[in-house]
Amino acid sequence: MSFSILGAGSALPSCVKTNDDLAQILDTSDQWIYTRTGIRRRHVITTETITGMAAEAARKALAAAGITPEDLDYIVCPTVGGDYITPGLGCTLQEELGAHCPAIDINAGCSGFLYSLDVVDGIFARKKARYVLVTAAEGLSRIMDWTERSTCVLFGDGAGAVVLGEGDGLRYLKLRTQGCSAPLHGRFPMGNSPWTKEEPHTHFVHMEGQEVYKFAVNTICTSVQEALEETGLSIDDMHHVLLHQANMRIIEAARRKLSIPEERCHCCIEETGNISAASIPTLIDRCSREGLFHSGENLLLCAFGAGFTSGTAILTWK
Repeated sequence: MSFSILGAGSALPSCVKTNDDLAQILDTSDQWIYTRTGIRRRHVITTETITGMAAEAARKALAAAGITPEDLDYIVCPTVGGDYITPGLGCTLQEELGAHCPAIDINAGCSGFLYSLDVVDGIFARKKARYVLVTAAEGLSRIMDWTERSTCVLFGDGAGAVVLGEGDGLRYLKLRTQGCSAPLHGRFPMGNSPWTKEEPHTHFVHMEGQEVYKFAVNTICTSVQEALEETGLSIDDMHHVLLHQANMRIIEAARRKLSIPEERCHCCIEETGNISAASIPTLIDRCSREGLFHSGENLLLCAFGAGFTSGTAILTWK
């Protein structure tokens, strides 16, 4: 006995910035961005908070599941960072919702949602919970260098949440870490300690696009093939494929190599850009609200992120 998804929700900031908007501040264009990324627009924080977005997504997921914050036994928040260095997003979300359960953060970059599912699997296995809320929320616009067109055009802000309950929906879950920080990282902000020996640096995200692309495509293909072999399933048994929404070129390259029918590979990247750990739960919510999932169908999830981290899961929709 592990878990099943009982409800999902998502939230995006109200401010939308199109590629044409970015062309007003960068040497770029809608065509340049879209042909390289598949992104048309992204949502960015203005007056919103990470906690506020997380709470909106969480409340929608709770309503869909038919439970209240008081029913929750655990809150897990995959995120690069909440509103504070400390306390974590889990704590501020618990306060905002009025819940009374333990709450933790998990930082595994864009793979954070899959890593959180693995943690939750353990919580259910130990009979420590009936209901767990997993809420991924990201404010990546805060750590972008908005003069660097090759990076800042890729990312957006948003939150996605799922409520998990006891069940047998989880069929497969495997995580990997390949320690390699140089190609994709963001430094911790520096303080003013008079004893610090570090050279001054910014906290902007640094990314080497080609290295990330090669890792991502190879990881998706290798991980998915391994998942199918270990479960005895085929790609035809995967009714819905939800890959991390990082770049449409990555998604398309992996889809073709794995022979995934285009209509089964769902995407929201054109509207949201890369919202890190929030990408897959946001996509789950959108597909669910559009009535695309039916009971008994298999969902294949795969994500990759800074670290390098990666995770692959197969869930049966209930």
